[in-house]
Amino acid sequence: MKVGSKELIRDINNNIVLENIIEHEPLSRADLSKMLGLTKATISSIVKDLLSSNLIIEIGSGPSDGGRKPVLLKFNNNAGCSICVDLGVDEISLMLTDLGGKNLLFKEVEVCNINRENILDILIPIIDEMIKKSPNTTYGIVGITIGIHGVVYENNIAFTPYYDLQDFDLADRLKRHYNIPIYLLNEANLSVLGEKTFAINGENMANISIHSGIGLGLVINNKLYEGYTGFAGEFGHTIIEIDGRACPCGNKGCLEQYASERALLRSLAAKKNRARISFDEFQRLYKNNDRDAIGIMDNFIKYLSIGINNILTAFNPEIIIINSRFTRAFPHILKDIKEALSPQSIKCRDIVLSTLEDKSILYGAAYINIINFLGVKYYNPSSNKK
Repeated sequence: MKVGSKELIRDINNNIVLENIIEHEPLSRADLSKMLGLTKATISSIVKDLLSSNLIIEIGSGPSDGGRKPVLLKFNNNAGCSICVDLGVDEISLMLTDLGGKNLLFKEVEVCNINRENILDILIPIIDEMIKKSPNTTYGIVGITIGIHGVVYENNIAFTPYYDLQDFDLADRLKRHYNIPIYLLNEANLSVLGEKTFAINGENMANISIHSGIGLGLVINNKLYEGYTGFAGEFGHTIIEIDGRACPCGNKGCLEQYASERALLRSLAAKKNRARISFDEFQRLYKNNDRDAIGIMDNFIKYLSIGINNILTAFNPEIIIINSRFTRAFPHILKDIKEALSPQSIKCRDIVLSTLEDKSILYGAAYINIINFLGVKYYNPSSNKK
């Protein structure tokens, strides 16, 4: 263990230099020396190492103060690639990115009845396709991160209400197959990391992800908050109706039994005496002022505003981001959601809709792959705010 050693100090300095190049690029060696308070000799040595490892590149000259023009440095986004997976209940989304989080390739695959017997047969071929189509880079695929719609703790799946993967050693099996680092995280946690890194850089953020269930990603004082055993943010399993509808978690009256996409569409199907109604059908009915569809939307606004009130009371975040097909298709309802909150409860800077939308989980996965590969604590790309 390199406690207090020169090697440890050098590693720390290397990371600090790399972090600042990523955040403030382009920079010269002189810029870095002034910014970080390190000697020009130290900066030159670190830059030499980063250039030789192909993590940064020289991109030309900057303005001169009268002497020789300084050479500008930039992070090399093309040094490697990252594979990001959103393992949804009815659909799997994948994205191939560079080290700057740029979307190089996106794919969606419809699935049904995901379980421990078929998950590897489903995932491996589509990951193989991503790898085959990835560009030739210095470091290849640096990591694969998978968003799990359930609870994840220490890279293990602890609870999945809508597919049978609980306690399945997915990360270990994929790592043995690919010999590439595999990371599993809760999808809502990835979503808030994606928003923070590539869209809205807040210190205290809450991101509500609404799909088959309802998840909550929390960033508190610039750090992801997962709780004692990874169960923090299980927002959909907060009880809003005493002795209400049964939930797969074992409780009754959980929020996601009333305000998730799955619950709302089931309610509409029941009103229409149908086995199933798609979201596209709901959109059509709502646009045509169908009374039942309007009632479903009213319930969505009602229950979501109750949930947001609870988040504001419990965590007092700076900003709340809502990510749902309902709000994407009908953004005007954000005004209705805000109006349903009592004035006393709104103690945040703003409540907004996601701009990353259905790719927020994938951008969060890119963040995880990149920071683990680079070994940095902070990754805040200067040009990636979308």
